[in-house]
Amino acid sequence: MNIRKDDTVVVLSGKDKGKEGKVLSADPKNGKVIVEGVNVAHKHQKPRKQGEEGGIIKMETPIYASKVMRVCPKCSKPTRAAFKFLEDGSKVRVCKKCGETI
Repeated sequence: MNIRKDDTVVVLSGKDKGKEGKVLSADPKNGKVIVEGVNVAHKHQKPRKQGEEGGIIKMETPIYASKVMRVCPKCSKPTRAAFKFLEDGSKVRVCKKCGETI
């Protein structure tokens, strides 16, 4: 999975198509990500402790990573990642459209 935490992504399909947000967490084992403000569900929560309030809480739920695409911070376009090796041997992600390191 090429999408990591804190990447900015755009949703490609589904009810939230076109929305942009930051990845809050990534689950490579299941191939899912949680994106800020995308795929929001309402959770009815009861108060658990004395004095705590219950109510309806809005929370983001996971979506498949194949439904999102990373947005390049420099050119602001959705792009797939290319990988490039630097002189010191480290591997970095590169934008396929503008060539800038991500």
